[in-house]
Amino acid sequence: MAGLLFCAFAFFAVAQAGTVRNSGQTAADAAALAAAMDDRDELFDGFLEAVDDDDAWQDWLDGAGTLTGDGCGQAERFAGRNRSDVLSCEQTARNGDSAYTVRIRTRFDTGKSIIPGASDKKATATATAVIKPRCDFDPEADTEEIELNCDGDEITVDPDEVDPDGEEPDLKPADLFSVVLAD
Repeated sequence: MAGLLFCAFAFFAVAQAGTVRNSGQTAADAAALAAAMDDRDELFDGFLEAVDDDDAWQDWLDGAGTLTGDGCGQAERFAGRNRSDVLSCEQTARNGDSAYTVRIRTRFDTGKSIIPGASDKKATATATAVIKPRCDFDPEADTEEIELNCDGDEITVDPDEVDPDGEEPDLKPADLFSVVLAD
């Protein structure tokens, strides 16, 4: 009977460790995605503000605009919402695309365990999120409107319809840029 009870507690300890590890990875994923989405939104806003400048909007659409946001601040916010702390947050690049790599540690742990060395263990996890421009354009096109091919979808942006606040009601950041987890 004692052996059966030990096996039950051991199984519980393994399940608890798995839960902490998975929750830590979820926190890292959320933090990296939040950081990258903050930059994606800034690229989108920069594109809309530059639609009247033939050279500038192309840089923003290629993901090469100058970013001043705080992607790592968003990573910390989302890690905190998942009961974790950011150990490191780095803006990096993957295959030429802008990315964030975030490493977290959970604030919660496995609790007490009968398994030697398994008590009170916290999880660390790392995730990388990449911002990928979705659209191509013909740089030689001489039109009043900006014609984009975004992963097979044809999108036309009329600079005259983008209001002074840089808003285009039918266009969203996800139309121009995707944010995906890498690895």
